[in-house]
Amino acid sequence: MNTPPSFPNEEACRKLRDHIHTTWETLTRDLSHPLSATDDSKVDQADDDTKRLIYVSAREDLEKLTDTIRRRVGEKKFSKLELRVLPPEADQIQEHGLLYLPGPYVVPGGRFNEFYGWDSYFIQRGLLRDGRHDLAFSMVNQALYEVEHYGMVLNANRTYYLSRSHPPVLSLMIHEQYKATADRQWLLSTIPILEKYYYYWRVTPHLNQATGLSRYFDMGHGPAPEVSFSEIDEEGLSHYDRMKEHLKTIHAGWEDVGLYYNAEENRLTDLAYTGDRSMRESGFDPTDRFGPLNLDVIHYAPVCLNVLLHRMEHDLANFHEEAGDSSTASHWKKRGQESAGLIQEHFWNEEHGLYFDLNLRRNEQRIYPFLTTFWPMWVGIADKRQAERMVADLGLFQQPGGLETSTRVTGAQWDAPFAWAPLQLIAVEALEQYGYHEEARDIARRFVSMVAQSFEEENMLLEKYDARRCSGSVEGRLKFGYTTNEPGFGWTNAVVLEFLHRYGD
Repeated sequence: MNTPPSFPNEEACRKLRDHIHTTWETLTRDLSHPLSATDDSKVDQADDDTKRLIYVSAREDLEKLTDTIRRRVGEKKFSKLELRVLPPEADQIQEHGLLYLPGPYVVPGGRFNEFYGWDSYFIQRGLLRDGRHDLAFSMVNQALYEVEHYGMVLNANRTYYLSRSHPPVLSLMIHEQYKATADRQWLLSTIPILEKYYYYWRVTPHLNQATGLSRYFDMGHGPAPEVSFSEIDEEGLSHYDRMKEHLKTIHAGWEDVGLYYNAEENRLTDLAYTGDRSMRESGFDPTDRFGPLNLDVIHYAPVCLNVLLHRMEHDLANFHEEAGDSSTASHWKKRGQESAGLIQEHFWNEEHGLYFDLNLRRNEQRIYPFLTTFWPMWVGIADKRQAERMVADLGLFQQPGGLETSTRVTGAQWDAPFAWAPLQLIAVEALEQYGYHEEARDIARRFVSMVAQSFEEENMLLEKYDARRCSGSVEGRLKFGYTTNEPGFGWTNAVVLEFLHRYGD
């Protein structure tokens, strides 16, 4: 069962590289081609005659920007656009649209036609690996622009995403860019922006003051607009309809179900919508990792988020050292040491030899094996003995196509049997860092083999894969959220390039 497909031969690897190299252009968006940038299948864009809305930060000069875009695209294309100043409060937005970004960026693909928060880090790495340095530099600069003008790195640059961020990888993006260019002046200019974003996560409602750990929390209310319109199944049921039925039947015995489902009135509660929105900030939408369909996510301190914030502290210490500010660097080093201690204290499970998320309401871990267990290894928090324990448990996740995301099949796309490119890369780099080179190589080759096999059949790279069947086909396998497998695909492209570079000999 665990035998991987054959690693692609030299010709197959060349085809993969060529396809990815070409695909970056297909996935690049900017306002030189405004209709492709503003196109959005996730909300109802009535018809071709409807003007596409672009919202601009109040800090920008709308008149000047309008004139610049008109001259860039020509009067004919500009006539299909309408630029508006973004209102002070998100609930003042009556019609959704694109949020302006000044430079080009690469989108994931398929229905995801925007600049996405954590996708962009992996895409940036793929661009750097493929020699597309200017476009990679633009990626990190768009993320910095979002923090300056929209308050955070957004889930993505649409107005319906203004209430939430995405897993915080901005410091990693800055690190990668600085490593590639050694542009010290640019690096120093990013520090105050990065610190602003750090405190988005380290104050309420994201901070749990009792533990000093952070959580995901979307500050919007009610159904997510992009979900209500686009996540409809063949029977005409929305994601929320399926969620309600799920809570009514399968999880009727869940002790916290009353927080999310009102049985008397047969409706989802306000907290259910907050939970649903917040799990989208986590990037893991959905899994059962934070309770059924991640609805309980705001009551969890997640391993992944707190590891990324620790890494941000580590990077800020290094960036301040580069700036010659050793005093502030020491402050961030101390914060990093403190957060590493909290991660070890609250997430490590000695009995199971894995890191688990912390249920804040019960002050106990939820025993739910998930690939984010390797993230403390990835940033160097785990000690040698802990690493040995986790490597011994690789078999929990290993399948012919690499590592499946969790050990449970739930009908959710971020659970078994699915394999996602970014989690393969993080696990492989964690193993490499602790000297488990053969294990890392095996995972990477399994994943690339599966992707190449699917590419031969589909002539495209996909968002996710079935690691057990070594297939990109997900038809009938998904019950919640959107039930498709999106083509493109930004982070798959990037991880395949990285694995071919490291192991494609």
